[in-house]
Parts: sequence; C-alpha cells; structure tokens
Amino acid sequence: MIDMVGIGPFVTLPIIVTLMHGPASILAWLLGALLAYMDGMVWAELGAKWPQAGGSYVFLQKIFNGKKLGKMMPFLFIWQTTIQAPLVIASGAIGFSKYFSFLVPLTDIQKKMVSGTLVLLLITLLYRNIKSIGKISVFLWIITGGTILWLIISGLGSFNAAQAFDFNFEGFDSSSLLFVALGKSSLNAVYSYLGYYNVCHLGGEIKEPEKNIPKSILISITGIAILYLAMQTVVLGVLPWQQVAGSEFVVSEYFEHIYNSHLIGQIATVLILIIAASALFAGILGYSRIPYAAALNGDFFSVFGKVHPKHRFPHVSLLVIGGIGFLFSLLFRLGEVITAILMMRMLVQFVSQAAGLIAWHYRKPDIARPYKMPLFPIPALLSIAIWLFIFFSNDTRYQLFAVGIISSGVIAYYIREKYFKPQST
Repeated sequence: MIDMVGIGPFVTLPIIVTLMHGPASILAWLLGALLAYMDGMVWAELGAKWPQAGGSYVFLQKIFNGKKLGKMMPFLFIWQTTIQAPLVIASGAIGFSKYFSFLVPLTDIQKKMVSGTLVLLLITLLYRNIKSIGKISVFLWIITGGTILWLIISGLGSFNAAQAFDFNFEGFDSSSLLFVALGKSSLNAVYSYLGYYNVCHLGGEIKEPEKNIPKSILISITGIAILYLAMQTVVLGVLPWQQVAGSEFVVSEYFEHIYNSHLIGQIATVLILIIAASALFAGILGYSRIPYAAALNGDFFSVFGKVHPKHRFPHVSLLVIGGIGFLFSLLFRLGEVITAILMMRMLVQFVSQAAGLIAWHYRKPDIARPYKMPLFPIPALLSIAIWLFIFFSNDTRYQLFAVGIISSGVIAYYIREKYFKPQST
C-alpha cells in the first residue's frame, strides 16, 4: 500500500479533474479500481502458483512455456523495464519537485535541478549493501495512510455535497469525446493504483504465499480504493473543481484553505515529500534487481549481472536504471512520463499476462492452482478489455511509442541470441 500511493494520487488528481471537467472524474477512479481488482486476480493466481522473486519475469516464462515465446516474453519484459523503470523514477522525482515548489518557489529549470538532484541523492544512498528497508515500512505507512486520513477528516466540516457530486457532461460535444476523456483520465488513475502486485516480487519470502499473496493484493486494492475515492470526493466538496484542475499542488492548497494557514499547508507538503521520496527510494531499489536477476539466469545482457566487488550489490544495474531515470527527469514533463509508463507496460506485461493465463488454463486444465480467480475467465477478460480501452483511447504517438519499444525489444532479443548469448558447452 505504501508503494501504491507514492506521489501518484497527489499529482494525478488535478490531471483527472481537468480531463473529466469536474466531479465526473470519480468515474476514472472507479474504473481504475475495477481494473486493479480484475488484473489483481490475475496476479493473485499467478503469484500463488509461482511464489518466486521476479513477478512477471517468472510468470511470463511459465505461461508462455514454448521454446521461443517462453524466452522472448521474459526478455521483452526486462527490456521494457530498463526503459519503464527510469520513467517511473522520473515521474516520482518530477512530482516531488512540483510539490517542493510550494515550499520554495522554483522556476522550471530549478524544478528540473531538484528532480535530478533527488534521483542522484537516492542512487548515492542505494550505492551500498542495503540488507533491508522493511524495518521502517510500518513507520512509512503511518505517514502515508495518516496523511490521507488527515486530508479526508479535515474536509468533513467544510464539505459541500452538491459541489462534490455536480456531474456535468456539457463540456463534451459527443459521447465519443467523453469516452476518450475517460480513457485518458483512467490511465492517470491506474498509475496511482500501480503497486498492488508488488508482493509477487517477494513471493519467495512470503509465509503461506498461496493464501497471503491473494489476500495482500485484494486487501491492498480495497483499502487504497476507499482512500482515493474518499480523497477525490472530499477535495471536490471543499474546493471548486476549476481550482483543483489548475493547481500544481492541490493537496497543499487544500490544507491551506481548510486551516486558513500557510504553515499547515507547508507541513502537509513536507509529509507528501517524505511519502514521495520513500516510495521512490524503494522503487529504485526494487527495479535495479530485475535486470540483475534476469542476467544471472542468462535471460538478459550479462553486464547487468555484475556486482560491486566490495559491497556485493548489482551496481551496474543500479547505475543504468538510476542514470536513465536521472536523464528522463530532466527531459520530460510529468503528464508525458505517466502516459508513457502505462502505455509501454500494457501490452507486454498486463494484457499478455492475462491472455497467457487464460491460455494456460485451457492448455493445462488439471494442474493444481492454489488460488483460482472467481468466475474465471471473466476477470481476466475484463482486465484485457479495460487495458485495451485505455490503450486505444490515448494519443497515437504513445501507441506508436509502445509498439516501438516492443519492436526494438524483439530486435534486441534476436541480436542477443545470435551474438551475445553464451554458447553452451
């Protein structure tokens, strides 16, 4: 749940409200929650069956167990991770710099300096033998959950229900424009839900994974969905949606308005920055291990498997992922980064994983499944349908970007197979 929140809901709320022209933005949060549940069931079934470190890297190997697809799909996942992970890092850093400017007014160049410096600082902190950050996870969740609860409770006294539920679709000239707006806004909502599957990356360390992985995924989605829906409703019941849509740091302004105190707004901002930095720290740590694990298994370029000679951590993978994230934080805007992240992941990871699960069911109907999604295959089919709806609702340039990443990955796979893969003896 800590990883699901991060900076996401605090920076996407204005984007979603803008796209949906006001309180109708609740539809995007609801569609995002539905998608998280449907896709979460896919992850729950796969995670319970194969509780190993690596998540999709393992699942794609298992469900596409043909000689070619069983090798290519995991490679494509790692390939896109080397691009998608830096985009995630950049999005968190850019969001951090946006809220930091509430404390200290910054120019656009200065915001880039803050976001880039944050990435470099976190890489420096991670450039050592870190055994565990789990000891502080409870403390971080208290800050994360407590900040959102404080936001919700604080607004109840000033809440205007008529303002919060003033659904107005007059701004859309046609139903097709409304559906396009819903697709684009839902993409931003889904970005804020991402992370419900992260327990699958730690499957080998989970007690009774066949029970606890599905519970962890579904309970986390439920808890976060309730918090997000309540947050959206309360904020729009206190502030006019036009103000929300035009704000770079809406949560800070919200607290400032409620308490009529700039100091309270600054305190809330500091809490948000702690949440963002903590999630980004954990994200860089986790992402740096994915290419490393694949390289050790011979499924990715071997250079990513190198470890620091003294501290024994994957320093090449960390520097590559973090370094590209640093560059992305300087080059792109937040909205571009968020869209690119989701568009890239949809086809290879989420859609392919759900489709592969369905095929695996019919190919091996008698195999033991510790957790089987209810009403199979409806959740998986709904997941595929919603992912594709969001994909095709967004700009063509992002669709081409996603297809281009996949195509370049296929080319890189065959080049590696021919020239760089170690020959067996």
